[in-house]
Amino acid sequence: MAEYTDEYDFLGKLDPDSTDSSSVQIANRIKAAILTGKFAPGETLPSNQKLQQRFTVARETVKSAFKILTDKDKLVVTQQGRLPRVRVKTHRTVELRPHVEALFTDDHVAIDFAGFSGETLKGVVLEPLDRIRLGELTPQDVRLRIMVSDMRMPMSLPVPVDPAEDAARVTERMARITDRALESIVNDVNELEELGLIKSGSVEVRMHGIAPVFKLFILNDAEVFFGFYPIVQHAVPINGDRVEVFDPMGKDASLFHFSSTGEDSEQGEMFVASARTWFDSVWNTVASPRDIR
Repeated sequence: MAEYTDEYDFLGKLDPDSTDSSSVQIANRIKAAILTGKFAPGETLPSNQKLQQRFTVARETVKSAFKILTDKDKLVVTQQGRLPRVRVKTHRTVELRPHVEALFTDDHVAIDFAGFSGETLKGVVLEPLDRIRLGELTPQDVRLRIMVSDMRMPMSLPVPVDPAEDAARVTERMARITDRALESIVNDVNELEELGLIKSGSVEVRMHGIAPVFKLFILNDAEVFFGFYPIVQHAVPINGDRVEVFDPMGKDASLFHFSSTGEDSEQGEMFVASARTWFDSVWNTVASPRDIR
């Protein structure tokens, strides 16, 4: 039987070794296509029949995938007798991961990150870097610039709730966490270059004394993801003790997406340019190079 091809080839194929069901995989692929702009708000999605042919699955599998997209992800609207379509009014807070994964399908990957520890950055680039090792992604060059708060300097955040506590213990803990995240990223990119899996790879790190209050991602100078860190009180382990701290929580930050192309491109272009100006101004003035090995 001839392999089925159509205008939806960018959805790819199902992974037979995945632990996710076929319906979950289909939902994730359509979700990623929506979040990366391949399907625009209000656009009609492929019919059940086309998706059955594309993925060689049963009709019920496709129906289950659309149920995930409508009930769980709230990205798709379905109506009896009509093709499913992308929800027109979607929240401006978005998931970063699909956009980063799509970025790594380009020949040139450039990510500028400003934030707290770099743990979020590590989390979103880990899978694309692993897929380069497996030969599934083949960018020519990967360039990362990382700018984070220097926890070896006195900081207003994070701090102990009790003023009598030694604030240095809190910042030293965060310095160790930051170093681990950055070392992992640097080592992974350097390894890919050494193995010849990318032609060039570079990771530059600079640190500054500004307390962390937001995170910023700039992808290939075309997209920006921005979110404020909520400050929460919680207990963290430090040398066997549980210490209550006021802590910027990256995992609780809602990211807003701005793009210099596509819908609302004029506003997006202005925000991307402003973010670029801010990042470069700090990078070239008060941020100091840090050698991470």
